[in-house]
Amino acid sequence: MPYKPYVPKSLSELWDYLGHMMLSSPTFKDRTGYLPRENIDTTFLSLNEGLLAVRKKLGEECYAELKAMSDKMRTLFEADPDDTTGDAQAGRKIIREMEDILRSVRKRRASK
Repeated sequence: MPYKPYVPKSLSELWDYLGHMMLSSPTFKDRTGYLPRENIDTTFLSLNEGLLAVRKKLGEECYAELKAMSDKMRTLFEADPDDTTGDAQAGRKIIREMEDILRSVRKRRASK
């Protein structure tokens, strides 16, 4: 059976997925044995498809910002797979910034 990566379908699922990314960075390889095909490619595929899934809720400007942050974050994690140069730490900082943006989107939507 082919592996089908998980895709977040809502803002809250996307928020949770960023938490998963924080814990599995910088290589995004599954350490439990339950998801042996998980890696940096499948992780960022899931993140970017999740961003697409909630694009209307985010708005075009916010979506573009988060997509650019995703691309930058991947570059940083690929540059520091052993978590030794500081690039992986910079990637984790971007995860936190993305969470802040999602938090503000959720607050904005709740106040409508």
